[in-house]
Amino acid sequence: MRQFGGWLGALCLMLALGACAPRTDSGVYVLRYASNYPPGHPFSRADITWMQAVEKASNGRIHIQPFWGGSLISNDNSVIELRHGVADVALITPIYMRSGMQAVKTQTGFYSGARTVEEQVRVYRCLEQEFPVFDQELWGVKVLAVQGGNLPNVLTRNRPVHDLADLRGLRLRAPDETAPVLRQLGVDPVTMPMGDVYSAMSKGVIDGVVAPADALKSMHFTEVGHYMNLLVVDRGAYPARAISDQAWKRLPPDLQQVLVAQTPVWEAALAKEVTGAEQAGIETGQVHKTVFVPFGAADQATYDATAKTVSMQGAQALRRYGVDGPAIFNRAQAIIAADAAGKPAGCPAAKPA
Repeated sequence: MRQFGGWLGALCLMLALGACAPRTDSGVYVLRYASNYPPGHPFSRADITWMQAVEKASNGRIHIQPFWGGSLISNDNSVIELRHGVADVALITPIYMRSGMQAVKTQTGFYSGARTVEEQVRVYRCLEQEFPVFDQELWGVKVLAVQGGNLPNVLTRNRPVHDLADLRGLRLRAPDETAPVLRQLGVDPVTMPMGDVYSAMSKGVIDGVVAPADALKSMHFTEVGHYMNLLVVDRGAYPARAISDQAWKRLPPDLQQVLVAQTPVWEAALAKEVTGAEQAGIETGQVHKTVFVPFGAADQATYDATAKTVSMQGAQALRRYGVDGPAIFNRAQAIIAADAAGKPAGCPAAKPA
């Protein structure tokens, strides 16, 4: 009860601080930006690129005031906190929300075959336009940027993984959307914050982690994992930066359009930083003698087929929430198949701001 009271008090304080923003001073609109990451993180570097672009495009009429390191916003309640005004603009993680956001969470498993960050973002944008449930789940905020990510592999402490048989019996930290697939393949998947993985691997509590190569550098995983096993694990895009509806409505229409116009800048900066971080991770692994273990093509195909089957099961489970999950899954796969065939599928025009 004491812990709950402390959290509630902190939230009330943040709400009180947020009630007055964005504020105008001599015609300048100040937007408070909240992120869980430090300013030097690749995500934050992309955020800073966006901030500079917005301030320039608005001729200084918008000023972004950043709050880094989780000082304003949390990881597992970010959408709710932004919705209620603890910040004006924020890095949001709906895929980690403790409750709700079922369609947004589940659709991240529908991207089998998508191989680039840009393709992941394009698929999500198409789904967002065609299926109103995404906007419904994100009520109270307006999405400003969608983020994809590097495709994870499997980093293990002391056991190389050449094929699916080698996965059996491993205890791996894995994202929620990947856990059901790995479980079917004999893995014991574990859910824990990424910040706890280093310690858990060093102590042998877990055998490894499902993570992209960028974690070799950013999380210092070269110190606790010796084998980067090149099984390709699919992942999808998700809405990752947003402005609260109350902050949005306080901006005049021309400045709203400035923010809309900078969405491609933000998404391109995120893609650049994410892919650059992957290469930096690979180079760090090479320096620290991480062994990069090839994965058999036949076993990769079996993994992909298993992932699709499990993803469809997840899509069907969305029906309990009144969501036509199979329609979303099939549409995502149709877009990816069209891309692979060199005939990109058309998507509806973006909704007006």
